[in-house]
Amino acid sequence: MSSSIFDPIAVATGIVLALGTASGALAQTAPLSAQESDPAVMGWMQGFPPPPDKLITQPDSNYFSFPKLRWSVCHLREFLPTEEISRGLGAPVPLSYPSPAEFARLAREIDALTFMPLNGTEAMPWEDSLYANYTDGMLILHKGQVVYERYFGCLAEDGKHAIMSMTKSITGLLGEILVAEGVLDDTALVRDVIPEIGESAFATATVRQVMDMTTGVQYSEDYSDPDADIWVYSRAASPLPKPEGYEGPDGYWEYLQQVKPEGNHGDAFHYKTINSDMLGWMISRVTGKAVTDLASERLWRRMGAEQDAYQTVDGKGVPFAGGGVTAGLRDLGRLGQLMLNGGEINGQRLFPAEVVASIAAGGDQSKFAGFPTIPNGSYTSQWWVLHNDHRAYAARGVHGQTIYVDPTAEMVLVRLSSFPRAQNGFIDPTSLPAYQAVAEYLMAR
Repeated sequence: MSSSIFDPIAVATGIVLALGTASGALAQTAPLSAQESDPAVMGWMQGFPPPPDKLITQPDSNYFSFPKLRWSVCHLREFLPTEEISRGLGAPVPLSYPSPAEFARLAREIDALTFMPLNGTEAMPWEDSLYANYTDGMLILHKGQVVYERYFGCLAEDGKHAIMSMTKSITGLLGEILVAEGVLDDTALVRDVIPEIGESAFATATVRQVMDMTTGVQYSEDYSDPDADIWVYSRAASPLPKPEGYEGPDGYWEYLQQVKPEGNHGDAFHYKTINSDMLGWMISRVTGKAVTDLASERLWRRMGAEQDAYQTVDGKGVPFAGGGVTAGLRDLGRLGQLMLNGGEINGQRLFPAEVVASIAAGGDQSKFAGFPTIPNGSYTSQWWVLHNDHRAYAARGVHGQTIYVDPTAEMVLVRLSSFPRAQNGFIDPTSLPAYQAVAEYLMAR
């Protein structure tokens, strides 16, 4: 295999951040436990300087292999260039907590909850599931108040964590806001918004088809195939200088201009990261702002965030709209609460209620397949809708990231994780039933 195909930053940009259905090929087949692989136990990057065998560096492409990923998820901007999502200069709006005694009691009771994993035969305690899922941070809000908050691994309360494909849901939320406000026409063709998309397969898709990932575009994420589209995309997105003789696309947007067709637009849901970057381009075109600036203006500055977030960028400074955000646990809780409240937070309306109503209603379930742990699900505006009894919907990212919104239980749950394998199908069996168990507990309080 040529060195250009496995350029380190391309591998990093591809495997690390091509989020959603990444293969997890870098994960060990018999990984260390969460306790054994804790970054402090492993000794990663400790000392001045750290010992050579404890260094995690760039451009080495294995910084997102397990167990190194358990440190790297909190340190992405040390490997890749980023752009800030500013919270502004105003004071944050504190989250609400019960009294210390009540908060401790709730933690004990939630830790003692048990649930049956999907297809399981033995009940699992909630606290055990945190370790089974390699949890780095867990935050639960009920009726707007924090009832549970814990940190593990590389994450502390003042730290930040890569949120992987939950980034897509931020991009989708911004898109849905613009649709509701009449700034972005979701019935328009992509070529009407981005004329320079040219003959790309995206040209004849509608904005809505891009938002819901029902486009008929070619994009393979088969990491074992050196000619797969993911590698072309990764080389295009690399922020480092292109190798001598490189003739491919330069940056996310140039790649999108040469995407070939595969199937028909509107026929079925196909989870492909390039849809998110296409949406990000259209958002920037109609607003005249980068998605980072828009996320700052419409969300972070106005929801009382306590930390800036940041987002990785390509070699031309274009933010990775499909998976580049790193943020703090509590601010993600604020984002989830904003969704639960239908666009309101801290007594202020940030966007029309119809935005959340459209997302929560879900997409076309008949077009959704291939995700057995979400058998009745759908996908719309870059959000996953479970269509369960609690009407739950979620932002999801590989290695176990989620913002889980349960309207029936009035609960928002945020879990940040560094599970050894990428696909959420491996972690859902000990996650989704756990969320349901804590929701039922909170409803019964």
